[in-house]
Amino acid sequence: MARWPAAGRCKRRLSSDLHNTLSLAEPNERAARIQQRLCSHTLAVARELQASGALRLSLAVSGLGPGCAQRWGKTLGAETTLLQGNGSLGSRLRRQTIRTRRRHRTASQFIIGTDLPALSCHDLLDAVALLERNDVVLGPAADGGYWLIGLSSQLLTRPACWPFSGIPWGGSAVLESTLHFCQQAQLKTGLLPLRDDIDHLRDLKPWLSF
Repeated sequence: MARWPAAGRCKRRLSSDLHNTLSLAEPNERAARIQQRLCSHTLAVARELQASGALRLSLAVSGLGPGCAQRWGKTLGAETTLLQGNGSLGSRLRRQTIRTRRRHRTASQFIIGTDLPALSCHDLLDAVALLERNDVVLGPAADGGYWLIGLSSQLLTRPACWPFSGIPWGGSAVLESTLHFCQQAQLKTGLLPLRDDIDHLRDLKPWLSF
């Protein structure tokens, strides 16, 4: 899932940090360029596994109309490009899960964002292996959320058990609440290594210089 990298419409917290902390000119444009690089990196990693036949790559876009989204998805190598639509993150996650299930009814699904500069093919392969013995796989992020969620093909036959409802999206308790939901639903859950995603300037410093 990715937001179109337009100045002033993505990475607003990072843009604010660039302005307030570093007093950089054109912070919105700089943040948008960083978003573009992150999107390109994430899709490049996924394309490597798509080329091997290990997965099918879909891009769910926000911030663009249908035609522009299709063109952007094509340049990034996505097999399918869809709009995220309106609503909370949980609603958008559920919508994409349903759409993907209609096309690939027996497949497991992984949803990843585009905020992880350290993402590699090994991360995705580890997630695939972990999901073979779990219902749900989560990649914890240092901010209390997660950078990946995987749902097994068996779980996808039980929509009431999908962990997208009652989660405080955007807060520091996303992972904790999702794990609690999974425990209450008696879902077997596997965790990948903790990672830092890019929301603020402090997250970016190990990766880029200005």
